[in-house]
Amino acid sequence: MKWQGRRGSSNVEDRRGMGGGKAVLGGGIGGIGLIFVLIFTLMGGDPSQLLGTGTTEPYQETEQDRELAQFVSVVLADTEDVWTEVFEEEGMVYEKPVLVLFSGSVDSACGTATSAVGPFYCPGDQRLYIDLSFYQELQNQFQAPGDFAMAYVVAHEVGHHVQTLLGTSQKVHAMRNRVSEEEYNEYSVKLELQADYYAGVWAHHAQGMGVLEEGDLEEALTAASAVGDDTIQKRAQGYAVPDSFTHGTSEQRKNWFYRGFQAGNLKNGDTFNARDL
Repeated sequence: MKWQGRRGSSNVEDRRGMGGGKAVLGGGIGGIGLIFVLIFTLMGGDPSQLLGTGTTEPYQETEQDRELAQFVSVVLADTEDVWTEVFEEEGMVYEKPVLVLFSGSVDSACGTATSAVGPFYCPGDQRLYIDLSFYQELQNQFQAPGDFAMAYVVAHEVGHHVQTLLGTSQKVHAMRNRVSEEEYNEYSVKLELQADYYAGVWAHHAQGMGVLEEGDLEEALTAASAVGDDTIQKRAQGYAVPDSFTHGTSEQRKNWFYRGFQAGNLKNGDTFNARDL
């Protein structure tokens, strides 16, 4: 992705080195972060270990961290431009989210989480939370290298913000205590796939801006596939349990991202009424 020398967002809050308190992560968080909780649990871990410990560890920014911070800031700025335009076309106003950079652990309106949770979006404060060390995890643990793979992650979390602004997330989260766990998982899958679609919408416009490079689309599709429920469950326990899926299969995630990339609009991203996911 062509990003060096381009405008970064002013809506980035740097909390690296600050740490977080003790709380329970919840409140309808969305995004890649829930994938980490799933992996950890499937491998026999205690999910509570992913919560904040209240410790503050010294943080020293490396050259790679500095570059990654600049990169995600540019990606966020691009999402601001794209979604402002898309919302205007629909007669709406886009409210920009804040991206919080953290290290170790972080406090949010959804509670406290450690970096082991991965990137997540909290609708309670309309913020995206990312520990930049996730870039290495994306390459090493998920085998999804490349800067545009990381851009997909940012765009997916912004997709959850779009859902919050449109009221979609609130409707889904309100179903939690009204339906069975299996039924709620189905709603969760549709919510996540729609966020993938919205990430694709951003990529569509990014291509129109001339900032995509050869191989970028493949990097995003690889990342989308790597965080599919079936792929993760098979890697963690050797088999998949479809009824427990909360994010969608690798094929579904790639498919909806690509649909968004092709369409570039809001109207074709209704995963909730789609005949076939």
